[in-house]
Amino acid sequence: MPAIHEVATLTSKGQITLPKSIRQALGVAAGGKVAFDLTGDRIVVSRVRDDAHTDPAIGSFLALLEQDLQSGLHITSLPDELARSLLARLGTPVDLGAEIEGDVAL
Repeated sequence: MPAIHEVATLTSKGQITLPKSIRQALGVAAGGKVAFDLTGDRIVVSRVRDDAHTDPAIGSFLALLEQDLQSGLHITSLPDELARSLLARLGTPVDLGAEIEGDVAL
């Protein structure tokens, strides 16, 4: 996804309007939900998917896993092909009910 820089104005009620380019990039329409994650002085806005887990333990684990992937800290211990594949799919929706393609060694 290309980098986008937009500025929004905070209203007296603490509200902002997400700029159109940001809404389009996230794929969020009216009624859609976004999440805000604060780290230091940076806020990351991400789309909340309809298939988001409601179990707080699973949601927290997946958020931690995504954060690790984004930071790249633990990716280096993965095989190169798997690491590239994970990074390429970061932020894309996942169908947990889809059939697994290819051989899977357990």
